[in-house]
This record gives sequence, structure tokens and C-alpha cells, in this order.
Amino acid sequence: MNADTLSLGFFKANAELQLRLAKLTQECGQRWLESVVKAGKDGMAESTAQIESLLKAENWQALATLPSQTFWRVFQQRVTDTQALNQLAIENQAALTRGLQQAIQEWQQVTIESASKLGSAQPLLDVFNQWGAKWAEAASTVTGAQSGDASRGK
Repeated sequence: MNADTLSLGFFKANAELQLRLAKLTQECGQRWLESVVKAGKDGMAESTAQIESLLKAENWQALATLPSQTFWRVFQQRVTDTQALNQLAIENQAALTRGLQQAIQEWQQVTIESASKLGSAQPLLDVFNQWGAKWAEAASTVTGAQSGDASRGK
């Protein structure tokens, strides 16, 4: 293997990594978009239910009690929505982190294989080992946040 082949191998590995990162970013965005659409549908259903309850009121006294009943129902729903959004954020970030970690590991493997054919893989291995330790630290932080959230009852 010569230097030109090695350069082409590195170029392809980097291009593949970039493509993979773009796909991960799109997937992450898609998960958020789906969540926003669901929240919009839920909000519309809630508004429809509130309007229908106004229409069903048969006297002024029943109509007067609706705002207080609605307030507590909406308040509790917002607390639940916030907890669900927090959980979604954690899950989405964890999925992105796992995908990034896998993409980097595959890129490292291809890069090491290319460099080892020229006998120069040890410096790359040292750098990648340092990166691996940082990834493991970041992954344990995300995992710890998820388990802490689960122990609080979400």
C-alpha cells in the first residue's frame, strides 16, 4: 500500500463518517419533529375538549365552575408533558450519543487498518484509546442521568 492509497482510504473513511453523522443528525431531528407533531395533536384535542365542555354547560353555575376545573386539569397535564419532554430529551440525546460512539469506533477501525498496512498504526491507536476513554465517560454520564431520572419516577 502506498501513500496515495492510504490518503484515499482516509478520505473515504472521513466521507463515510460525515455521511453517518449527517444521518444521525437527521434521525435526531426526526424524533423531535415527531414529538412536536404529537404535542400539537394532543393540544388540539385538549382545546376541542374544553370547547365542547363549554357547549355542554346547561346553566350559568355549571359554566362558572369550568375555569377552575380546567385550570387544575391543564396544570397537571403540563407537569406530565414536561416530564415526558425531559425523558424524550434524555432518550434522544442517549440515542445520538450511542450512534456517534458507534460511528467513531467504526471510523477508528477503518483508519487503524489503513495505517497499519504502512506500519504506522501505533500513534493512531494511542489517540483513539484516549478518545475511547472520553466517550466511555460521556456515555456513563448520560446513562447515570437516565437511571437517576428513572429512580425519581420520571
